[in-house]
Amino acid sequence: MRDTLLIALFAFLGAAAAGLLGAGVLWPIRRRSLTASLTVVAAVAVSAMLAGTLAVAQAMFLSRHDLSVVTTVVAMAAVVSLATALLLGRWVVARSRALALATRSFGDGGDFTAPDGPATAELAALSRELAATSMKLAASRERERALESSRRELVAWFSHDLRTPLAGLRAMSEALEDGVAADPDRYLRQMRTEVERLSDMVGDLFELSRIHAGTLALSPSRISVYDLVGDALAGADPLAREHGVRLVGDRVEAVPVTVDGKEMSRVLGNLLVNAIRRTPADGTVAVTAERSPDGVILSVTDGCGGIPEEDLPRVFDTGWRGAHARTPPAGAGLGLAIVRGIVEAHHGRAAVQNIPGGCRFEVTLPTTEA
Repeated sequence: MRDTLLIALFAFLGAAAAGLLGAGVLWPIRRRSLTASLTVVAAVAVSAMLAGTLAVAQAMFLSRHDLSVVTTVVAMAAVVSLATALLLGRWVVARSRALALATRSFGDGGDFTAPDGPATAELAALSRELAATSMKLAASRERERALESSRRELVAWFSHDLRTPLAGLRAMSEALEDGVAADPDRYLRQMRTEVERLSDMVGDLFELSRIHAGTLALSPSRISVYDLVGDALAGADPLAREHGVRLVGDRVEAVPVTVDGKEMSRVLGNLLVNAIRRTPADGTVAVTAERSPDGVILSVTDGCGGIPEEDLPRVFDTGWRGAHARTPPAGAGLGLAIVRGIVEAHHGRAAVQNIPGGCRFEVTLPTTEA
């Protein structure tokens, strides 16, 4: 037993010396190729075995012949180990380089395609993560392009909508100043209408900027959806009468929600104004509020004839105004973007879908337990 412990001790000391020497070599080359690291590891394993064997042989006074036999066996094992380490290292390095080349497609705006052929489990996992990241980057680039397109449209349409009333205000003010206005009171009323329209546009733009900046301050309170819808219908009734549109709100449940009453009134007001302006005369705009497993669903249904399927994903984008974008009542294309921003600030969601003869805008809000 004592001899066995001594053999183990001498073998450990020899192997430990080889291991420390290998660690000293690995540290300076830790940033170099994986092939070099694998070669050093294989050399350390063989050297540790050789050092332990020599230490035990020296302590046990083996014959020179036996010692040469052991050394020869270890040398052959070293050759095979180093060759295997070199082959494995070159294969892993080649796979890593192929993966690096495939990754360069990210910078060029392309998609990632994993290299063909077998790979280690770690490189295969890395390829899967890179593929997932490539899909996310592609989606992000698509969203960025859509946002940039929306910004350009918004600037163009906003400039158009500002230029027209400003030109009218300038002409009317010059007519009043020169005393050539046939009906000054009518001019003044028209000027006030144009100023109010400009004020609404600037207010919408300011509201949208607060939403995008994340600085929209909410003052939530517990309120009944029935009261919320009733106030919105009362506010939109004059516009509906002017356009000859009938408002219907007979399917509204008294569901409690915790929302900012002012902001949610703006949401319903924007939806109703949008529906009334796009519904032909003698048409109907219906408002409903019902419970659902996700919360309470507020819906506004109009008779606009439907939205083209390719435009449905863009309805809530900033600057989107649909087919009749150049008509002044269409506004600056901010109303529905404000709707989505306010609803999402309340942890809800806004959606739209086509129905026979029109479309339905839905706002889902979390309910408040009684």
